[in-house]
Amino acid sequence: MDKNTARLRRSRKARIRIALQAKPRLCVFRSGRHIYAQVIDDAQGKVIAQASSLEPEIRAQMGLGANVAAAAVIGQRVAEKALAAGVKYVAFDRSGYRYHGRVQALADAAREGGLSF
Repeated sequence: MDKNTARLRRSRKARIRIALQAKPRLCVFRSGRHIYAQVIDDAQGKVIAQASSLEPEIRAQMGLGANVAAAAVIGQRVAEKALAAGVKYVAFDRSGYRYHGRVQALADAAREGGLSF
């Protein structure tokens, strides 16, 4: 089993537990160059808020989107958008990644931005 397949297996198991909470989930995806975050309402199947390091404002501000500083900016931005949409409580879906580095920075910034999880 390769690294990505193992991550996807962990992700599936975690999403089953998250689905039982009946809250929107803050889903994180990280690639080698960028980081993405979405607040998803699984009951309706809709994305409530999203932010990524590909957005022009963030690219101009940060440049490189694959570091801890960019992840913190994305966490803050997705928290602002979620609060504007009326979502305060979410379940954190780390998508099988370790809670370390960029994923941790994004989560901490989202908490500072006003999201509770």
